[in-house]
Amino acid sequence: MTCVFKSVARATFFASASLIALGAATASFAGEISLMISDVDGKANIISEFVERYKSVDPSLTINVNVVGYDVIREQLPIQLEAGTGPDAAFVTNLGGLNPYYLDLAPYVDGAAWEAAYGAVLPWYRAGKPDGIFGFHTEMTVTGPYVNLTMFEEAGVDLPPAGATWEDWAEAAREVQAKTGSYAGMVMDRSGHRMAGPAMSYGAKFFDADGKLIVDEGFRTFAEMMVGWHKEGLMPPDIWPAVSGSKYANGNEMFFSQDTPFYMSGSWNAGNVQKNVGDKFDWAVVPVPCGPSGCGVMPGGAGLVAFSQTKEPEAVAKFIDWMAQKEQAKDWYTRTYAIPAHAELQKEGLDYESAGAAKGVADGLNAFGAMVSAAAEKTPQAFRLQGSPVNTIIFNATVQYVSAVMNNELTMDEAMAKIEEEVAKNAN
Repeated sequence: MTCVFKSVARATFFASASLIALGAATASFAGEISLMISDVDGKANIISEFVERYKSVDPSLTINVNVVGYDVIREQLPIQLEAGTGPDAAFVTNLGGLNPYYLDLAPYVDGAAWEAAYGAVLPWYRAGKPDGIFGFHTEMTVTGPYVNLTMFEEAGVDLPPAGATWEDWAEAAREVQAKTGSYAGMVMDRSGHRMAGPAMSYGAKFFDADGKLIVDEGFRTFAEMMVGWHKEGLMPPDIWPAVSGSKYANGNEMFFSQDTPFYMSGSWNAGNVQKNVGDKFDWAVVPVPCGPSGCGVMPGGAGLVAFSQTKEPEAVAKFIDWMAQKEQAKDWYTRTYAIPAHAELQKEGLDYESAGAAKGVADGLNAFGAMVSAAAEKTPQAFRLQGSPVNTIIFNATVQYVSAVMNNELTMDEAMAKIEEEVAKNAN
């Protein structure tokens, strides 16, 4: 179902400084810990409120909330952890890849309660290990598209129906671009994670019979489609071709500025889109486009983890355990517009409107949730890939070498060989 609505700006406030020192914990866990978070989607101010609330549970622990850019967590945090200079805890997205640095929370928490609530996602943090509790999954996400309904209406172009292919959506967006004079017709975040689901729609398996990462003809098919869309100008040169190496870039500003009517992003962005679009235009979450092998999306998300280098293991574990308990988890998921990973909350549903979401945003999150369920049945390799501790190898190689084809630096044959070489060298 397509969710149609007028966007209403979400009332929020932002932390006025990048470092927020707030107290929390009990006398039994007296000490100080550092917590790193990216504010790319406005969650820093919310975690600061939870830290403040935790004072009533344990008033003698100081929690320093360090607000950084997403690239710091993505690129610099692993280096810090390897050097032993990282924070005590952080919100991370490379769930399996950072496993060697995690603190096992099991000695400090009720393991049975964690398994009951988060058993479906705990394996993503274990990186192939049979047990251990390593993180509170703060956001269940799924990739999917946002559409500027106003631009489609002005162009007199109908939205393709559920089940439409990527080619169908490309043709519709091409027509909107031509009739409105927009800068681009489609944009996708510069991310191998974002491209993986569509590639699965065209047959990409990502794993061979022995469980090794691979790129195959299905992957190549969609990669060639992406290259073609960039060469014709349907997709802009500013995102994939313009950024170097494996660096991440998103298409937020292009969508907010109505430079494109179609934006492939994901569920984590719903609140951010609502806040930035305001009442400038109507927009919707639409079902992900499909291909001959299904309608592929990538599940994923972020998690709050502790690191084994901490000098306060019990204190940081107790704080994460408190965050993961149902009452706090419900409040966190609702206020951050996240699909819950907590099993009971998934069944009960969340009242996102109570946290300021427009009805359409709430409906959109439900639509994204339906995409997760469909993907589990049609493209199970998406869940396997998300849980792989080496998925960033293929994600980064995808971005680097497919972009090189867009820039006429490599042929597709050469790019595929380069990706295979990176995967063989680093992942298998």
